[in-house]
Amino acid sequence: MSQSLIDLLRTVKPTAIVGSSVAAGDATVIVVREQLLDVMTFLRDDPRCRMDVLIDVTAVDYSEYDPALRHAVTPLDAGNSAGLPRFEVVYHLLSMPHRQRIRVKVALPDDDCHVQTMCSLWISANWGEREAYDMFGVQFDGHPDLRRVLMYEEFVGHPLRKDFAQRGYQPLVPMPNLADYADNEIYR
Repeated sequence: MSQSLIDLLRTVKPTAIVGSSVAAGDATVIVVREQLLDVMTFLRDDPRCRMDVLIDVTAVDYSEYDPALRHAVTPLDAGNSAGLPRFEVVYHLLSMPHRQRIRVKVALPDDDCHVQTMCSLWISANWGEREAYDMFGVQFDGHPDLRRVLMYEEFVGHPLRKDFAQRGYQPLVPMPNLADYADNEIYR
């Protein structure tokens, strides 16, 4: 069933898919960034897919991975000469009616690390995208509230990047007072 979902995507969106695999019954497709929103809309709305649940959104920094291992994790189609950039944003989708899952990956270069938000399709994308922004520095274009969710606002850098300094100091900020948050619309 997973392979048939990949075949359907390759038929309907042939220029969007640059790689795919099936492992342990789960399908994975690698999508070009410019067509990600179109592919995700198709996966959600088409009756043959009906991916009605976005389970998770995360990012991965592959800067220190061995290239052979990287290609095993993100297999590109034969003849695709494009190298894999440093980052990937990974979406896990679930179709409750069809009882199937798919993993959608999009590769992002270090110097242009942004992708379209999926909040317009699944509200559950909000916190996952904020976490990927906070921890990896991935920008989600069109996100309704892209701000830090785990680290404090004054924190410098993105701690899950492989090049983040293991030692060092962050700006000290005063401990928050509950009264500061009580009348603030943002924290309600």
